[in-house]
Amino acid sequence: QVQLLESGGGLVQPGGSLRLSCVASGSIFRINDMGWYRQAPGKERELVARISEGGSTNYVDSVKGRFTVSRDNAKNTVYLQMNSLKPEDTAVYYCNADIVTFGTYGIYDKNSWGKGTLVTVSS
Repeated sequence: QVQLLESGGGLVQPGGSLRLSCVASGSIFRINDMGWYRQAPGKERELVARISEGGSTNYVDSVKGRFTVSRDNAKNTVYLQMNSLKPEDTAVYYCNADIVTFGTYGIYDKNSWGKGTLVTVSS
């Protein structure tokens, strides 16, 4: 069984910064892609940023140049540095990871979600 635990959310003024962290724990053989999604009130969940095991990244257009996703493979952790925050960035941010884990008959892929952390950008 694997778990993802996010931290770092909170209230910040427009133009401010926050850093989100997400650590994976449990029976982990390997972690492939990791990333961040967000869901604003009344809207569908959307991809914010993803990073491969090798460090390749992709971002939704609305955060390019402001957000940076990174990971520490030794710590099974992914980060999201958010700068120049805007009110429209307000959302619950969810960590997501493709984890290769141990099963009864061997290893298998499991796509996992964290429970989310709330980011509120407001003056």
